[in-house]
Amino acid sequence: MKTFVLLTGIVFFNFVMPGTSVFAEDDDQNGEGEQELNLVPDAKSAILMERDTGKVLYKKNTDEELAPASMTKIMTLLLIMEALDNGEIEKDETIRVSERAASMGGSQIFLEKGEEMSVDDLLKGIAIASANDASVALAERIAGSEKAFVKKMNQKADTLGLNNTQFQNSTGLPADNHYSTARDMALISKELLTYESVTNYTSIYEDYLRKGEENEFWLVNTNRLVKFYPGVDGLKTGYTNEAKYCLTATAEKNDMRMIAVVMGAETTKKRNAAISKMLDYSFNHYETENLYDKGDTVTTIDFLKSEQQTVDVAVSQSVSTIHEKGEADKHVTTSTEMDADLTLPLQKGDQVGRLVVKNDGKTLSTTPLTITDDVDKASYITLLKRTVQNMVR
Repeated sequence: MKTFVLLTGIVFFNFVMPGTSVFAEDDDQNGEGEQELNLVPDAKSAILMERDTGKVLYKKNTDEELAPASMTKIMTLLLIMEALDNGEIEKDETIRVSERAASMGGSQIFLEKGEEMSVDDLLKGIAIASANDASVALAERIAGSEKAFVKKMNQKADTLGLNNTQFQNSTGLPADNHYSTARDMALISKELLTYESVTNYTSIYEDYLRKGEENEFWLVNTNRLVKFYPGVDGLKTGYTNEAKYCLTATAEKNDMRMIAVVMGAETTKKRNAAISKMLDYSFNHYETENLYDKGDTVTTIDFLKSEQQTVDVAVSQSVSTIHEKGEADKHVTTSTEMDADLTLPLQKGDQVGRLVVKNDGKTLSTTPLTITDDVDKASYITLLKRTVQNMVR
């Protein structure tokens, strides 16, 4: 699609960026970091990524295809949050549990065939207790069947550009040709965290389902770091005999949000220690500068042939830069590139362009820009009024 630069603004911040684009892998720098730091000696693969910029601060075998176990549910949660956001499902909606969902083994909240439970409670079951039965129940509600839901999972992986991920189920239970990588898990998590309310669930350490009923169920978060590492508020653990102990964690401190992934650790202690070391490293050595919060208006668009002639354009997620602590000052520029030939009508949330952040001419990040209101085609009467008004001026 053709693009043109609509507006350019120069923003000055007291920071310096590491020498490469935050969205591009700096293989030399990260390769050296991997060898020098050795933050994760006891796992098959790992990655440390800053959420807003996508900057990778540490990596180890990030593209090795491994069984993700229940970290699969990060993609499941992403599709659930999308469905909530676009109104396909509602939190207070009640779902009737199928026989298949109730039959899931492994981690579960012991749903019964025909039992009814709200989307909100099923979401808690997934986010806190890693419940396979709740995952299948919501997958069936969203897509009609788990098989159809898995198709959506793989389509989303393709959309995100994940070349080393393939899902066979919504739960992470062992299956042939079901795999992902530390890098892909981090990127799915980055996308999931654009729905900031997800941490309202993943940060809960303990809760109850069916409170006061005979089959009351105590939920305890499988991610113990939620309780024992300050700032950790998600995301998802995983374990199978094949995958060993896995964890994708996220933590926020001083307005900097990190994503840390460990796959293939031999014990939960080694897994949690590896995550903690990576988070310690990031918070001790780096800091971010916020440019925009999610939903902040960046510019406006004028539509000559719409009912609402001017509409605000906002960033679809928070935008930041990252730099090592104590580095020298640098200048950053931001510009908006708007899509040409937009066709009406448009709906609130539709992408209409991009916000580009650069440092000394080098692109640091590109963030989708979306409209904040629906834009409908102007009626004949509206167009006539505008024509008359222009003639009178």
